[in-house]
Amino acid sequence: MSEPTSLAGEAEKLDAADGLAALRERFVLDDVTYLDGNSLGALPAHVPARVADVVRRQWGELRIRSWEESGWWTAPERVGDRIAPLVGAAAGQVVVGDSTSVNVFKALVAAVRMAQEDGSGRNEILVDATTFPTDGYIAESAARMTGCALRPVTPAEVPGALGDRTAAVLLNHVDYRTGRLHDLPGLTAAVHAAGAYAVWDLCHSAGALPVGLDEHGVDLAVGCTYKYLNGGPGSPAYLYVRRDLQPRFDSPLPGWNSHAEPFGMRPDYAPASGSVRGRVGTPDILSLLALDAALDVWDEDGVSVAAVREKSLALTDFFLRCVGAYVPTGRVESVTPAAHAERGSQVALRCEDAGEVMKRLIERGVVGDYRAPDVLRFGFTPLYVGFADVERAARVLARTLSG
Repeated sequence: MSEPTSLAGEAEKLDAADGLAALRERFVLDDVTYLDGNSLGALPAHVPARVADVVRRQWGELRIRSWEESGWWTAPERVGDRIAPLVGAAAGQVVVGDSTSVNVFKALVAAVRMAQEDGSGRNEILVDATTFPTDGYIAESAARMTGCALRPVTPAEVPGALGDRTAAVLLNHVDYRTGRLHDLPGLTAAVHAAGAYAVWDLCHSAGALPVGLDEHGVDLAVGCTYKYLNGGPGSPAYLYVRRDLQPRFDSPLPGWNSHAEPFGMRPDYAPASGSVRGRVGTPDILSLLALDAALDVWDEDGVSVAAVREKSLALTDFFLRCVGAYVPTGRVESVTPAAHAERGSQVALRCEDAGEVMKRLIERGVVGDYRAPDVLRFGFTPLYVGFADVERAARVLARTLSG
């Protein structure tokens, strides 16, 4: 076993050589080791002032003029274009607004409608059996609405489950419990070979690793912005619709904001062109512009997703080494894949009495989270997590498990 002083020294050297280390100063942090950015990202330090300007000047002084003069009306597409390169998409394909759940509904129903336009008999939706619960709930409702059967399968089972009846497949890029990274390129290709449409949930991958939506021909994708994109609690989600599919995107929620003439107040609906079709109602301006400000960290500092991914893998590798060195044998078991190609940006450890263990970890200044029945989750946001954080977390975990 490595001695704590040895690994602590190694962590110090790794932090000194870290090309992203300076970004830590862009966030509001304290002495707590924060490894829960896969649930809620830390606050970028410049966001409060930007939000104060939105409230005091744009809302307080300009008031309704801000829809035009402050760019409020076009913010959903403008902010979408800022997110687009982080998920490997060209401009004009991402729109920000609503929640992840609402966007899953829009994307999945639209995918089924396109599949059923392509030909009769497409009456089955495949859904990731290990998905975050809300995706499953939404998929079940979408299936009832479109007259489809819903078939839960694991991502590994998808290629064998596809067939002539498959209309759409809803998958998670990264498993929220285990941190397993699924094969987006391969599964998307398999879905297309079966004549179906692929819908991906990117909540646990966007901002942590390359996605490549355009490169891999993904049809539709959704994701939240309050995890690795640090947009704040409840910040709006986003919807990606591949450019060539946009004229066929038939939203089940045709709100006035997605109308070709939103201020024409016409009784009949006529969809707008482009990503605007993904809008529904009036955008949540305060949270949307807080997200807009948070994205400055990526633009102003020239941060590449490739560099973030490289550090993410280094952090999770080092954490697993430290856990192996410090934690008594048999007390925890990693359920996160060891292979880099199968790992997201979190480490999940199976642990007896995990809920109580996490409570004690938080009391000792190491914040992760717990997922029933027995998983400790630790998320690694490379923009502000360092190697010393990793070493300390493993050391405190070992002490906690030893009594």
